Amino acid sequence: MTGERRALIIANGEYDNPGLSSLRSPAADAEALAEVLADRNISEFDVQVVRDETAHVIASRVEDLFADSAADDVLLVHFSCHGLKSESGELFFAARNTRPERLASSAVPADFVQRCMRMSRSRSIVLLLDCCYGGAFSQGVAVRSSGEVNVLDAFPGGGFGGRGRAVITASNSIEYAFEGDHLADEHARPSVFTSALVDGLRTGDADRDEDGWIALSELYDYLFDSVRERNPNQTPSRDIEMQGELYLARSRRRRIKPSPVPADLRAASEDPNMFTRLGAVTELQRRLTSENLPVAIGAHEVLTTMAQNDIQHIAEAAELARREGRVRAEPGGVRFGEVVRGSRPTARIRLDGPPIARACRFAASHSWLRVTEVADGAEISLDLVELGAFEGRITVTGPTGEAVVRVEGQIVEEPKPKPIPAPEPGPPPEPVRVLVLPPVPEPVRQAEPAAPRTKVDPFTRVAGGFAITAAIYLVVIAFTLSSNVEDFFEDGGWTVIPLIALALGGAAAMFASKTRRMVGPGSLCGLALLSTIPFGPAVLLISDGCLILAAVCALVAVRRDRSFRLGLGKPRDRFAVAAVVLALVATTGLAIQAGELIDYSSSRADEGAIYLMVSVVLLLATVLGALLRPAVFGIAFLGGVAGGGTVMVCVLSYALPSSSRVTGAGWGIALGAVLALAAVTGFAAFRKQGKA
Repeated sequence: MTGERRALIIANGEYDNPGLSSLRSPAADAEALAEVLADRNISEFDVQVVRDETAHVIASRVEDLFADSAADDVLLVHFSCHGLKSESGELFFAARNTRPERLASSAVPADFVQRCMRMSRSRSIVLLLDCCYGGAFSQGVAVRSSGEVNVLDAFPGGGFGGRGRAVITASNSIEYAFEGDHLADEHARPSVFTSALVDGLRTGDADRDEDGWIALSELYDYLFDSVRERNPNQTPSRDIEMQGELYLARSRRRRIKPSPVPADLRAASEDPNMFTRLGAVTELQRRLTSENLPVAIGAHEVLTTMAQNDIQHIAEAAELARREGRVRAEPGGVRFGEVVRGSRPTARIRLDGPPIARACRFAASHSWLRVTEVADGAEISLDLVELGAFEGRITVTGPTGEAVVRVEGQIVEEPKPKPIPAPEPGPPPEPVRVLVLPPVPEPVRQAEPAAPRTKVDPFTRVAGGFAITAAIYLVVIAFTLSSNVEDFFEDGGWTVIPLIALALGGAAAMFASKTRRMVGPGSLCGLALLSTIPFGPAVLLISDGCLILAAVCALVAVRRDRSFRLGLGKPRDRFAVAAVVLALVATTGLAIQAGELIDYSSSRADEGAIYLMVSVVLLLATVLGALLRPAVFGIAFLGGVAGGGTVMVCVLSYALPSSSRVTGAGWGIALGAVLALAAVTGFAAFRKQGKA
């Protein structure tokens, strides 16, 4: 196929209107599906993800996808959101700004999507709808409808001028669909429908005929069976109008056809002379270990026949030879023991034996078991947050049979140190006679095994290293530019002391186990924002660059941590609102000071511009910190902004001219506001820690 393959994934889980409940699964749906569709070993889709956008943005992306297409292009659109039906019977897809009482102007009509599909020149269009019809759900269960929705009626067939199109829905209108049990720590996982879709494509299990390709019809059959198995109350439905098959992905489940054994070897295996048949067993065993898999499978089939039908002596020899090619997975069981919630432990399954014994595929019994094929076997990892014991299995299937690897363990909370209770006072001991014995050497205590450490992301260490480098460089510069302490303060060297302390604090947070995931990256990112403003002597550019590199590496570490995802939301509490108000006050003070400098002398216009630049960055950074999620990252980000703002205000004060025309009132207002911002951030952090 010469055309392009493009996919548009639309995921809306957050809604401004309180009447629309937030959905946990769309964000995970988008991430998981985008990852598998963008994998060039599986598919060749150019993936675009639209998350928590307004209706007009979603409609624009949908129209662009269908309008900018050629006849040979394959287009795939996936909706994961609330589906709402108006009083007149029209179906709408909810966006972030959707108001249920104003669907026509604030949601995406299904009829609009249908018109875009009809206008497209593409002859291969696939629409996947994993929507919550009705828009309400209780804990752990999302109601997919409240009445008759008749989703497929919104996308009637015909009128496509010979073009092919397919619509697959997650469930019928009167059914329920589960999103999993309540998950803590803002963790989310894909819905049942999208989870089955991702698993079928990633593992290749959707390739029912094992021809190496996953066709659309095979994918639907797999989705139907898999979803019904996980949730009997949910039934996917489809409406497909296509000429021929549409192949969406490649599969590793390509069936290997056995190569017939040579005629003389076949005759020897059936010869009346038992010694001739024994010689055939030896040759068949040699062929079984061949790197040519069709040859090995052909030999295995003949050995199986001899083991089942020949006399005992020959059958035992054939069975012994056949075992040479059996599937052998080591270890036979994986015991993770106690796993701290939020960690992602991994284990390795190794395959032994000749090539035919290693030509296997792996299937997990549960969605929380992730299997990744590697050179000599597979790597398994856990994606569990529910407390308690877990048990699953990995089925290893090959041409010569299968093996099962059991996986078990228990998810526990991170242990907290318990205070040692003071001993209760008891009655005074009775006097006893003491018998003095010669000293006995104490037995040597064996060292207890150290507790397993959580693997630290290398970008976390690099970020801390850059922050330390910036601090050391600032110390060297500050004390080499001044010959004594008096010059140090007169030359403004004192202004970099707060920045040195903040850089060292950020580095320490990146290395500490309890703060390196969110607190350290948040504080470094907030601090580095102010470092992007050009100010001071050129020698400080190296320290600024180190802080910016530290923030970039910290963000990379956050992105690689799959236990949480950064996002934006409404202001968290009154502390967030107070932080924004204080940033406005600081901005006003810096603007006043910029005006005084410009009025004092036109040559000071550059300094006034820096004041204005600092005020804008400080305000925008504070607003961003108030909206960031998770809350811990946002509070740490505000702490870095407050610290960086304090440093900038101190540096700018050093350059103020000593003149009665420049009162410095604006500078005083700005300094007081940023110090208050630091105090508010500290209170917010203290309150957050108290609730943890």
